[in-house]
Amino acid sequence: MTDAPVAVSDDPRHELGEFLRTRRTRLRPQDVGLEPGPRRRVAGLRREELALLAGVSSDYYQRMEQGRDVRPSEQVLDALARALGFSAEETRHLHSLAAAARTPTRRPRHHAPEEVPPTTLRLLRTMTSPSVVVGRFLDVLAWNPLAGALLGEFTQRPRSERNLLSLLLHPEADRTCPERAATVAELVAMLRTQVAAEPGHPRAVELVGELAVRSDEFAGLWARHDVAETTRGRMRVHHPLVGELNLDWDAYPMPGATGPVLIAFTAEEGGPDAERLQLLAGLLAAPGPAAAPRPRP
Repeated sequence: MTDAPVAVSDDPRHELGEFLRTRRTRLRPQDVGLEPGPRRRVAGLRREELALLAGVSSDYYQRMEQGRDVRPSEQVLDALARALGFSAEETRHLHSLAAAARTPTRRPRHHAPEEVPPTTLRLLRTMTSPSVVVGRFLDVLAWNPLAGALLGEFTQRPRSERNLLSLLLHPEADRTCPERAATVAELVAMLRTQVAAEPGHPRAVELVGELAVRSDEFAGLWARHDVAETTRGRMRVHHPLVGELNLDWDAYPMPGATGPVLIAFTAEEGGPDAERLQLLAGLLAAPGPAAAPRPRP
């Protein structure tokens, strides 16, 4: 069990400080051209070393990492990102956290449940590739029949339990997802990015708390503060009816919505994965007990 606290903080300054701390402790002195020196007792860079590399005072950086009332400029944030060797995604995440930290505390606001417009449901039914609509916190909101055949019994769960991370953290998930651990790490990084965009959201608080209690794996990954954007990726699935499927997925933001995305899974044309996907579609359409299930969104 990880000793790191696992929660969705309602203080963006704390999240900003924790993100910087985790990244600082991962970076070795030799990675940035510094001599480690003898008797080094801290993991990664010291605070004063990072401050020197970024061109800010040690006291100022320390207050940032401690979550105190510091409002760094865009230039300071960019300097820290360069010193830490951030990717473009990590740099955007850093700016997002800092923007939230600069915003005065607001009263809790009402969060309406995420809904899928009827027009999107009609679009799903016309799509020939497996497609799902996923909410901002990885809840599966809707799917077409072929995606339902891929998801299997997951589609029969109550709506509150239809979450991609919840699915892949299940003990049986290794059987159907050979690269489950890597996929879970990627999804946790995506969830971290979404949570930063809406700190304190009730669904995020509920989900993170639930998964952390249930899964040591999730708790450890959450404490890493990794971030990733929901854009595209690759999924390998072992389906009980057609065997292994290697599918590419792309995420498309829905018009007029700030959270849910439409995710379509495709296979390379003319390849074995495309043939197996066509076979699964045929089984789905066939009458009789061999047909795949036809769940509705």
